[in-house]
Amino acid sequence: MFSNWFLKSFRILFLPFAVVYWSILWLRNFLYDKNIFRSSSFGLPVICVGNLSVGGTGKSPMVEFLVEHLKDRFRIATLSRGYKRKTRGYALANEHSTALDIGDEPMLFHLKFPGVPVAVGEERLVAIPQLLHDKSDTEAIILDDAFQHRAINAGLNILLTDYNNLFTWDFYLPTGDLRDLKSSYKRAHVIVVTKCKPELTADDADKIRKEIRPLPRQQVFFSTIQYGSPYHITRLNHFELNLKTEVLLVTGIANPQPLKKLLEERSHAYYMISFSDHYIFRIDDLNEIKKRFERIDSANKIILTTEKDAIRLMKFKSELEELPIYVIPIRHYFLFGAEDAFVSTTIKFIEQFKPVPHEEGTVGLPDVSR
Repeated sequence: MFSNWFLKSFRILFLPFAVVYWSILWLRNFLYDKNIFRSSSFGLPVICVGNLSVGGTGKSPMVEFLVEHLKDRFRIATLSRGYKRKTRGYALANEHSTALDIGDEPMLFHLKFPGVPVAVGEERLVAIPQLLHDKSDTEAIILDDAFQHRAINAGLNILLTDYNNLFTWDFYLPTGDLRDLKSSYKRAHVIVVTKCKPELTADDADKIRKEIRPLPRQQVFFSTIQYGSPYHITRLNHFELNLKTEVLLVTGIANPQPLKKLLEERSHAYYMISFSDHYIFRIDDLNEIKKRFERIDSANKIILTTEKDAIRLMKFKSELEELPIYVIPIRHYFLFGAEDAFVSTTIKFIEQFKPVPHEEGTVGLPDVSR
C-alpha cells in the first residue's frame, strides 16, 4: 500500500514531461484526423484489440476469447508485435517457433490454437500483406494491441479499459499510464470494461457508462476475470487450490492484483516473486525460485504461475519436470449475460463486412449495435 502511494506521488514530479507527451500525442492524432498522415484499410475484416494505457487490461485473454469463438466459423489469423522477442521483422509461427522467436503471447496463441495462423511484425501495415501472402485463405485478422497504431484503419476496434483504472480517470505518461489521447476512445466501436468485480450491479455499470460517455454507435460491455483449474506446466495434470495450500506465486505480468486476490481467498498463504512484464527468465531465476520454494515450511505447497510466464519458463522444461509448478489459465467472463451479444457483434461484423469508405479526416464507424 505504501509503495503504491509513494510511486504515484513520485510520478507527479514528471508532470512537465507528461504535458510534452500529451502535446506529441495530440499533434500525431491531429495529423491523422486531417488525413495528412494516412490510414490504410484492407479488403477483409480486421478486428483490433487494444487499450489507451500501458499495463494489463486483458488484451491477450480477449484475443484468445475471440479466436476461440470465431475459429470454427471463419479462417482467422492473429497478428501481434511480438514484444520482447529476440528477432525482428515479420514471422509466421511454425513447429520450431519459440517465445524468443515470436514473443510469449503469440507463442501462447500458437500453442493453444495450432490450426490458427499466428504472425508477428512490428509494422502491421507491412506484416498484413505478408500474412495474406502466406495464408491466402485468411478470412479475418485479429490485431493484438494495435489500437494506437493508426496507420491501419481496422474495421472493428475493441477498446479495453480496466475497471480499477478507467482511462477517464488516468493521466498521460510518465505521470499516469495513458499512451494515447483520452478522446481516442471515440474511434472504438466496442468498449469493454475489464476486471470488474463479479458482483458489479446494473447501477454501477450505468455510472461507468456515464463516466465513459459512449457515442450512440458504441457498445459497452463489462467483464470480469475467470480463472480455470491450475495444471502442471509439463505433465498437464490438474490441481485444485484449497485453504490448506501454501503458494509461491511467480509472475512477470503487468497487473498481478486479481491473481493475488484469488490467492488471498483460495489458499492458506501465498508468497510472491515478481518480475517485470514479459520478463525473460534466466537459469539463475529458476534457481532462486527453487530456493524460495524450499524455504516454505509446509507439506502442502505448490508454485503457481500464469500462462504467459509459463511460456517463457518452458525453455527449462527438463528442470521443471519434477517441480510442483502449476499454470493457472484465465478468461474473460461477460457480466449481465452479455457474452452472446458480444460474440454476435464480432460475427456480424465479419459476415457483413464491406470496406467502409470514410471522408477525409474522419473514421468510418460501421453500425454493429443492432
